[in-house]
Amino acid sequence: MLKSKAKWNFYNHKTETESIMDQLFHERNLFTKEEQQQFLHPKLEHIQAPNHLHQIDFAKERIFQAIEQKESLIVYGDYDADGVTATALLVQVLKDLGAHCDYYIPNRFTEGYGLHTKALDHFKKQGVTLVITVDNGIANNVEAEYAKHLGIDLIITDHHEVQPEIPEALAVIHPSLSAKYKWKHLAGVGVAFQFAHYLLNEMPNHLLDLVAIGTIADLVPLLGENRILTAFGLKQLHKSSNVGLQALKRMCKLNNEITARDVGFLLAPRLNAVGRLQHANLAVELLLTEGEEEAKEIVRVIEELNVKRQQIVSEIVGEAETKVDETDGVIILYDEAWHEGVLGIAASRLVKTFDRPVILLTYDAETDELKGSARSIPAFNLFENGMKIKHLFTKFGGHSQAAGMTFPYENLQDIKEKLNEAITNELIDEDFKPVIEVSKTIKMEEITENIISKINRFAPFGMANSEPIFHFRGKPHQVRRIGQDKRHIKIQFIQDQQRLEAIGFRYGNLFPFIFPQQEIELVGKLQINEWNGNRTIQMIIEDLAIQGWQLFDYRGRQSLSTIQPYLSFFERNLVVGTNSERLKKTLGERNDVTIITYNDNHISKLHETDILYIYDLPDDLKKLQQIIKQTKPTAIHASYHALNDAYLHYVPSREEFKWVYAYLFQNNPIHLNVDLPTMMQIKRWTKEKLIFILKVFLDLQFITIDDNVLYVNKKAEKKELHTSTTYQKRMEQSNIEKALYYSTYEELKQWFNRQLRIGELNKEEMHHGL
Repeated sequence: MLKSKAKWNFYNHKTETESIMDQLFHERNLFTKEEQQQFLHPKLEHIQAPNHLHQIDFAKERIFQAIEQKESLIVYGDYDADGVTATALLVQVLKDLGAHCDYYIPNRFTEGYGLHTKALDHFKKQGVTLVITVDNGIANNVEAEYAKHLGIDLIITDHHEVQPEIPEALAVIHPSLSAKYKWKHLAGVGVAFQFAHYLLNEMPNHLLDLVAIGTIADLVPLLGENRILTAFGLKQLHKSSNVGLQALKRMCKLNNEITARDVGFLLAPRLNAVGRLQHANLAVELLLTEGEEEAKEIVRVIEELNVKRQQIVSEIVGEAETKVDETDGVIILYDEAWHEGVLGIAASRLVKTFDRPVILLTYDAETDELKGSARSIPAFNLFENGMKIKHLFTKFGGHSQAAGMTFPYENLQDIKEKLNEAITNELIDEDFKPVIEVSKTIKMEEITENIISKINRFAPFGMANSEPIFHFRGKPHQVRRIGQDKRHIKIQFIQDQQRLEAIGFRYGNLFPFIFPQQEIELVGKLQINEWNGNRTIQMIIEDLAIQGWQLFDYRGRQSLSTIQPYLSFFERNLVVGTNSERLKKTLGERNDVTIITYNDNHISKLHETDILYIYDLPDDLKKLQQIIKQTKPTAIHASYHALNDAYLHYVPSREEFKWVYAYLFQNNPIHLNVDLPTMMQIKRWTKEKLIFILKVFLDLQFITIDDNVLYVNKKAEKKELHTSTTYQKRMEQSNIEKALYYSTYEELKQWFNRQLRIGELNKEEMHHGL
């Protein structure tokens, strides 16, 4: 059995007979034709008018007053991709309206997230009279009061969770505070876009490229208005006239239609990398520049920062992995040298590796404080559990799956103990496994280019509208490792001229566990792969599993290299052969391996094992049967040779035995040196065959041999051939080789099945062990 890494949650098993399209509609709670058509064919006119946002009219009036009176305005943003795109969008619109406008992004390392009083002091000195926040401000009650004290008007546009107390500002534009605005889940850039829409009295469609980037990057649900804005934003991004985005697209080699995945994995990470390693102003400058040379230079710097960010993350992850105590329910690690800006990314990587919450921190020796980021698993609400011990933190905030915090070093042990106690009390072992939501089991005949085209109509995919994952089972036609370092795997299935290729990135380590003759189960995403003009259907593997016990067939390849991949995978390893010293020399000294021989006196005392390695063929099937019955292995590895080839050297027929006896009788006595070659020449037999017949006659006392002369015992008692020990051994060895060596994979597995007493499982009752 090869267990899956994740739990597979199948959506509503009762709908197995539904079409794939109906299944996907129902998953998204789209039941009427009208809802379904609106989802598949988003239109900008379906976006609600921005005047339904609370206090937006006050904000508009104040901005036009500032423009008319030539006041200085500041757009106050944030350093992530949502904040950066929202800042660039609003600045561009305000300047187009004639505003004397600049922007301000706080420094992640010296200021942190949100509105700050020192920045407001700076604005006051610069003569700024109006500040407009984007993607922040809803939690800045103290700072809003301070702005009022300084005589600076404040307009807040935000989308983050509303606090019990609303800041006192000239206007607070927030979907959740707007009873008449139905869609509550806009990203920060989405709120800024609607504000710009209201200021211009028309929708600024040319800025939808920025909206798509910020919305996808901020991981808000890609449903409702977010779906519409993103769908049209991706189209705008493809033809964007934004000089900075054009340069960024060229750097990412995005020439064709741009997808949400391109934004999420290529464009947004580069914009985010700037604020993670230095001041995010550079990202805003890229989005606002009109000079191609300037854009090209900024993109060059951003790419360097992104590469540096990737290197730093890899280093932190590598160092952190060596520090992990796998007995911890919540992993908490720190290092003075770790870069604060990328700890969230590194924590996410470690969560995927260890399937438990991870908190990574950097230590400041001057303040004796730890500061960092946390990422969690679906079953553990990190924010709620952090809030229960809020008194131990200097700063703490976030949501169920992600958080940021600062606290004195002396509180580290208390925080670690409290969180580990909480996760131990709340979760069982099964809760730590990641969860994969599976839409439907799909058969080979259903996997067509047409159905994949229909599935893609549900794009853009993202939060709350995930790309569908399907379950597929079949016997591979071919399995091979791919990639320069062989880290990936490709599994090919063929049925009735139809072909499916499944690609498993970073699944190369499982190559030894997948044999073409054994059914495998996959869950993954369906795609069309185009290469050199050829189109093939492929599945991107998210997880895989093999039910029941496994047979690893390496017959005829008796080598440590065939055993090595399995030794570290299985905890209980049992090796059986004919020579224990030879096995010890082959395997070396290992504490996780037990070595026995077929003649071991302690077979009846053996315990159950995970895997049984059969290194040599037995001389008696019953000995092997006893070992299998006693140890009940979940996997069997066969790497033995057929040294005697008894099965190939078939047992002579009764007529052949009669001919030899007649020859001996007629020519008695027989001089072996002379007569043996003569007999071989007459019958064109091998020497081995003739010697075998003579040994049988010796067993039965039909003949005697003395000094290389053979004499026929004419008074010998009549006996059956099968009573000969030599005959019996040959038959036994032939049967052993026939069953265990010269059999097909399926025949061999059925033989082992009988020994393990494993019947055919009812597939309808399988639950993947999940």
